[in-house]
Amino acid sequence: MTEPHPAGPSPFSTGLAGRCPRCGEGKLFDGYLKLRPRCSACGLDFAFADSADGPAVFIMLIAGFFVLGLALYVEIAYEPPIWLHLALWLPLALVTCLGLLRPMKGIAVALQYVNRAQEGRMKK
Repeated sequence: MTEPHPAGPSPFSTGLAGRCPRCGEGKLFDGYLKLRPRCSACGLDFAFADSADGPAVFIMLIAGFFVLGLALYVEIAYEPPIWLHLALWLPLALVTCLGLLRPMKGIAVALQYVNRAQEGRMKK
């Protein structure tokens, strides 16, 4: 079993900020969700990063719980018409999901780096 990388910047702070998991300085993203090829500050190659659908699944669970809970509360307490439900909850779900997607992907990439997930994949 491989050991995690030595202490560096926190994977949570670098992931949330969209910074390089090794140095914490260079930008991680080139656009909204596309990763840069490498860090401009330390040269770390981001080819190891493959977050797949993990961040999206977590966000759907978190946003679904939050938005559905609010929608059920409003339905039971006020019984608004369906058009008002759609006007309230669809934009809230969209903003919540899109707002959390980039930070969660950054955290997933940073955790892959810290836990050397790329090395296990390369040995196969």
